[in-house]
Amino acid sequence: MNETMFIDPQRCIGCRSCVAACRECSTHKGYSMIFVDYIDRSETTATMPTICMHCEEPTCALVCPADAIKQNEDGVVMSALKPRCLDCRNCVNACPFGVPKYNSAMHLQMKCDMCYDRTSEGLKPMCASVCPTGAISFGTYEQIVPLRRTKPVNAHVFGNQSVKTKVYMMLPTDADEVSVDGCGVFEGQTALDGANVSEESWIDTQVEESNKSNEF
Repeated sequence: MNETMFIDPQRCIGCRSCVAACRECSTHKGYSMIFVDYIDRSETTATMPTICMHCEEPTCALVCPADAIKQNEDGVVMSALKPRCLDCRNCVNACPFGVPKYNSAMHLQMKCDMCYDRTSEGLKPMCASVCPTGAISFGTYEQIVPLRRTKPVNAHVFGNQSVKTKVYMMLPTDADEVSVDGCGVFEGQTALDGANVSEESWIDTQVEESNKSNEF
């Protein structure tokens, strides 16, 4: 599968259609695996979707003691396998993007799997199929990039560490990498072409709303 996801923060209007659609994916059991990252409303109306970036060398899989998280031949990092997951939550704590969530009802880590049940059959992921602005797109590099004035970037920097991902961020043409803080917030000019990102990320909001846990 040469197709992948392209995330364009400058196109996101915060409608949350992606969140609603994600719940309808047959493998997600009614839970959304995508979140909307709200930027400081006092400064800007900008929002952005947060999905699994599907790292080339996924930290979540590397720290799993039970080998429950698999990366398939297409580079898609899957949710934890139910029979293997130990409820240890190593993956939740290790992900630099703050993406995996622990489902306490199912005793299982769950995350975006790029709707692999759909994409493996030639269909778009649920989120990309409903996004009205193209903030979330799915296709090949050759299909998507010529249609945009922004630049696809898949190198993310966390301090001294660089992480490459299957998913691309569409950024201003002078950006070569994305600087990310510890909560998965894209910083400064690299992230939103001059927009300041709020210190409270979507994961902070989710934690507050779920009694400060990383659970569904």
